[in-house]
Amino acid sequence: MARKENEMPNSLLPPEERHLTPDQVEALDKRRDLGHTFLVIAGQFAVIATVLLLWVGQDLTYSPGWAHPMAYYFAIACGIIAVMGIAGIVLRRGTPRVD
Repeated sequence: MARKENEMPNSLLPPEERHLTPDQVEALDKRRDLGHTFLVIAGQFAVIATVLLLWVGQDLTYSPGWAHPMAYYFAIACGIIAVMGIAGIVLRRGTPRVD
């Protein structure tokens, strides 16, 4: 069974990625690896934020005035989760689904 000249052996690739040069493929892989790294960092900070959430209520209830360090740490962790998560998703766009 002979393949057509335009038929790709890997049909999971999106159409815009089927005719890339090796340098472009390498750049694409590096971009996706960086996106994956950002998503891992966001996941790790999500675990940290979950643990911080255990103390935020107590901190907001019992700490006087503006002294709420756990609430501030929690807000910073949530900001890092949002920034790294969005950046990771944007950098990994176009990744084919693995079934």
